[in-house]
Amino acid sequence: MTLAPELNRVPDGIRHIHVMGICGTGMAALAGLLQEAGFVVTGSDTATYPPMSLFLAEKGIPVAEGYRAANLDPRPDLVVVGNVIRATNPEAQALAALAVPYLSMPQALGHFFLAGARSLVVAGTHGKTTTSSLLASVLHHAGLTPGFLIGGLVQGFGANHALGGGQYFVVEGDEYDTAFFDKGPKFLHYRPGIAILTSIEFDHADIYADLAAVEAAFRRLVGILPADGGLVAWGDDPKVRAVAAGALCPVELYGEGPANDWRLAAVEPQGTGSRFAVEHRGQAYGTFVLPMPGRHNAANALAVIAVLHRLGLAPEAIAAGLASFAGVRRRQEVRGTEAGVTVIDDFAHHPTAVRVTLAGLRQAYPGRRLVVVFEPRTNTSRRNIFQAEYAAAFGDADRVLLREPLPMDGLPASERFSSARLAADLAAAGQQAASFADTGAILADLGTTLRPGDLVAILSNGGFDNIHQRLLAQLRAQAASFCPPA
Repeated sequence: MTLAPELNRVPDGIRHIHVMGICGTGMAALAGLLQEAGFVVTGSDTATYPPMSLFLAEKGIPVAEGYRAANLDPRPDLVVVGNVIRATNPEAQALAALAVPYLSMPQALGHFFLAGARSLVVAGTHGKTTTSSLLASVLHHAGLTPGFLIGGLVQGFGANHALGGGQYFVVEGDEYDTAFFDKGPKFLHYRPGIAILTSIEFDHADIYADLAAVEAAFRRLVGILPADGGLVAWGDDPKVRAVAAGALCPVELYGEGPANDWRLAAVEPQGTGSRFAVEHRGQAYGTFVLPMPGRHNAANALAVIAVLHRLGLAPEAIAAGLASFAGVRRRQEVRGTEAGVTVIDDFAHHPTAVRVTLAGLRQAYPGRRLVVVFEPRTNTSRRNIFQAEYAAAFGDADRVLLREPLPMDGLPASERFSSARLAADLAAAGQQAASFADTGAILADLGTTLRPGDLVAILSNGGFDNIHQRLLAQLRAQAASFCPPA
């Protein structure tokens, strides 16, 4: 049984909304927004893990474990279907049989929260979460109370969403497909007034055939920007410039090259953050401090500066907002320090993201041994598409520990990523590297090789078997065994 297209709509008199796939970062944020807007919200998912499972529990939103017809009893007024759901899902089949109206997550966000707002959409292969978090945070610091939905928990808010109270709504614009009944990119539903385009690289190999298909998706986003809107685009990449050229609205380029409208004139480390100067069309605009390391984060902040200038904020107000930024969960997030070892959690998984993240950590923690633990977990990183590129991405690491990825159903062995091969390639280039079958084996290795002063960066887009807390507990227990009470 299939979902009836005529039921893909918003009915009258909605009270109860059920969210399928609720523990995805964006889905949980939408559920929170719907609850705050006054709806009764329920959800369902499987194999949940923090931080979203804890977030939903704190909200008091009930989440059924597993997908089944019983989750739609009592019958909801509307169902939001996450893109993790397939047509054969038993709960989707029950939804079709009950003939309940349904929306995708992007449709729901657009209908309930973006229709009357000025939508500020942050898109691109890299940097979306950090850039959108910076944008929302600085707007909030300036007293403009934006609404937002972001793919990471923003530390200053303790949330990844807010209804807001002003005209602006910040959205992280994902290029992933919308739902099994709508294979277009999510960001096409976000009604962008102003957009940031941070980068364009090949990713999401499960839905995009090649780089040209990715570029075509971003062209569609640029094409729906209104003539009185705006586009701020990374000008140091010819691919981004070519896509931006199709905009009907004003375009401002940002980057490090002299041809950009907005230019990073200098970036200097400042503790675990950065200090950078900005030029606007060849004239000094201001000097800014960001409590995050790395040139890539300074570039993310530069895009935000360009948008905020367009919205009328003064450089001093922008600087104050950037300096107060408290970070984002799972983006160079310090999870703790035990026995002199600092454990950092980061979402990086694409080779470019791995490279710039490690460069930023090297800048922020000079002189410390950098041990990197990497889990290939995305549908792209578990393929061998970037097998060779990963070998050049870990150059700033002193030691690399790689988990063998779980095999993907139906993917031939010849197309699978090999952590063992990557470890061998890194070793051949003179780096210390090893691959491991599971998380337990990685923890056992770390238990015998870490020493005080080490920095452990754990890179994964998933829960990684709670390795961060397990490692910290292991280090704490080891330290106690060496230091018996007096």
